[in-house]
Amino acid sequence: MIVIIDYGLGNLFSVRNAFKLLGVEAVLSSRPYDIRNADRLILPGVGAFGDGISNLKRLGLDGVLTSEVVDKKKPFLGICLGLQLLADRGFEYGEHPGLGWMRGEVRKLDVEKSGFKLPHIGWNSIQTVRPSPLLDGIPPDADFYFLNSYHFICGNSEDLVADSSYGGKVTAVVQRENIFGVQFHPEKSQDNGLRLLENFVNWEP
Repeated sequence: MIVIIDYGLGNLFSVRNAFKLLGVEAVLSSRPYDIRNADRLILPGVGAFGDGISNLKRLGLDGVLTSEVVDKKKPFLGICLGLQLLADRGFEYGEHPGLGWMRGEVRKLDVEKSGFKLPHIGWNSIQTVRPSPLLDGIPPDADFYFLNSYHFICGNSEDLVADSSYGGKVTAVVQRENIFGVQFHPEKSQDNGLRLLENFVNWEP
């Protein structure tokens, strides 16, 4: 069973519909029981870092997610804000602690001096830094759909799988063992996005 975490800040139905196109059932839930019984977990997200971590804590999901993903090594995919929340801390409207599953910080894209606008909206190619099962069968310079003003700055270069360019380097894909994260929206990225989600479904630790 795939569970898409419903914590009030996600592109939930778009993500679920993408799995429907793949013929894969995914359940929307904020129940710790469902999270414990899931085979794979997805944390989507659209919104501010502080709101995201606050909602997870208010719903009592930060602890159960850490237990299932970090301790029990359950396959996990964070999408957009769901990737950013993996960080030690974020600096969107103040400083907020993250889940701390990956070393790093979330900071505003520093692009104005380069003439780029925020938020970063639209299609951008990624540049693969190292292999990952999440990108199997996807061209190394594939295009994906981005929508973000903040980005995750890796504290450990070994976690970085792919980056993109928007007034500078932007972390696009990360992986540490069973934990995957993407800054872009695979559910809005057509064939490449569907292939990425299919890779996540089929990946065996």
